[in-house]
Amino acid sequence: MNRSIIVAAIAALGSTAALAQSSITIYGRLNMSVENQELTNATEDKIWAAQNSSSRIGFKGAEDLGGGLKAIFLIEHGFSPDTGKANATFWGRESWVGLEGGFGRVRLGNMGPTAGYFATADYISMHNHDTGTSADQLYLYQGNVTNTIAWQTPNWAGFSGELQYGFKETGTKNTLVLAGNYDAGPLHLGAEYIDGADNYGGALGLTGNTEAKQWGLRALYEFGAFTAGAYYVSDKIEGAGTDLKRDSYRLSGMYTMGSSEFHLNWGTASEIKVGGTAVAGSDADQFTLGYNYNMSKRTKLYAFYTKLSGDGANAYADINGFGVKSAFALGVRHNF
Repeated sequence: MNRSIIVAAIAALGSTAALAQSSITIYGRLNMSVENQELTNATEDKIWAAQNSSSRIGFKGAEDLGGGLKAIFLIEHGFSPDTGKANATFWGRESWVGLEGGFGRVRLGNMGPTAGYFATADYISMHNHDTGTSADQLYLYQGNVTNTIAWQTPNWAGFSGELQYGFKETGTKNTLVLAGNYDAGPLHLGAEYIDGADNYGGALGLTGNTEAKQWGLRALYEFGAFTAGAYYVSDKIEGAGTDLKRDSYRLSGMYTMGSSEFHLNWGTASEIKVGGTAVAGSDADQFTLGYNYNMSKRTKLYAFYTKLSGDGANAYADINGFGVKSAFALGVRHNF
């Protein structure tokens, strides 16, 4: 009996020591708004909707392996608070495991959007974190981010880079992603290059498409209460004997005053060129005006008006799955 008590005590001490070297964090976001939306269907209906904007829950953790080495993991799942439904793929937002040390960090799994997206389009989407109906609808999320191995470098005097390679497995093409970020005080720069499977050529009018190449540059500068950012992205999609090319740009600005944030951004996608010939009416613009009131570090109230215009607006609105050309929204977001 005494021996059993001693063994149990030793096991308990061992468990305590192991837990002291590990950490697990539960985190998430609930982001809901009430919106008056203009849809892209033939009758141009306007509807009122309770809109979910990328609500999610996730678990992330690290284990100290000694010698400056850590095991790391993250799993993240999306859901809709308005209906309680889960996203079609459980843990579909992100799910990876890896190691972190003096070499940077290496991860294996599903990375979510590519490192190229985070280095360009996401970085300047400040008003609602590039979610919901006011998300950047002109950026094309090319390539494959599942079945991926990624290496992120250490920070070298403000510069960090990431290399991602996504295996096609049963798909059409492997995906190569190169991304870099540079931070120097108020100046923040980024760049991306993606060579991988195409996800949009068919929706934009190109048949037989198999491969997409994308490169882009981003800059953001903070000066006092003002923050201004911009990106330029160029896309080339290869089809059956012909190519599709287009460029997109976005400008964004934020002014902070106490707990208030005032946001303005505008983006444009040029006319699509197929085989070198511009397709009339294939360009589109997006304008968003927003206001955030930060009730705390985790909770904010917000309002925005966003609109897609131009003859190509319907195509871009349908690409992202919302089918919304314009929306006026009042919402609340809480991070935990």
